[in-house]
Amino acid sequence: MKSRKINIKEVYVWEFPVRFFHWVNALAIFLLAITGYLIGNPPAIIISEEASFSFIFGNIRFIHFTAAFVFFFNFVMRIYWGFAGNKYAKWYNYIPYKKKQWKELWCVIKVDVLQVQSRHINSIGHNALADTVYFILFLFFLAISITGFGLYAQMSELWFPKLFEWVVPLLGGDLVARQLHHIFMWFFIVFTMIHIYLVFYHDFIERRGVTSSMIGGWKFIEEDNIKSEGVEDEI
Repeated sequence: MKSRKINIKEVYVWEFPVRFFHWVNALAIFLLAITGYLIGNPPAIIISEEASFSFIFGNIRFIHFTAAFVFFFNFVMRIYWGFAGNKYAKWYNYIPYKKKQWKELWCVIKVDVLQVQSRHINSIGHNALADTVYFILFLFFLAISITGFGLYAQMSELWFPKLFEWVVPLLGGDLVARQLHHIFMWFFIVFTMIHIYLVFYHDFIERRGVTSSMIGGWKFIEEDNIKSEGVEDEI
């Protein structure tokens, strides 16, 4: 059997603002999920201690609210970079409005989800399914931010949360807003588990440096694929 030589080159895919958003967002979601769960289900040890001896619950709330501001304005930065960044960061990638995108989306479903095919997806950035899922994820970013700041507006004197005072009445009350906020949190937890699995899966199968690309920005791409995508200038 003859071995086929494959020429690999590095392509700078993920710019620093995208990588910065990714890791700050990951840390913020981690803190928000833990503190949010504790706020919704405080352990007895937190609520039974005298306030003069401990301010544990206050610190938990402070971390949650601080992480919420970081999460939101980090997301605002990513929205801006969707217009100012390179072609892999552009918003047009995330909305499947072309026939080519839908074709690739279905192909990825057959390979990654249904596993009825075994082939490489040649996208240099995210594949079409990943882009579409990230767009839906961004909508959830917006939804969890709105409900969170809407709840925070009831107790905050800051001007920014007050911009969301209309949210809780619109949703029909505090209970509904809290339930939706809680459901959104579990969406992020489930997404994170699937996301980590797929990152390691593609890193092992495709061997393009998917994991390291979100640290250094570079991916290892077959030379033929680089030529077909017309990205020689980004090497």
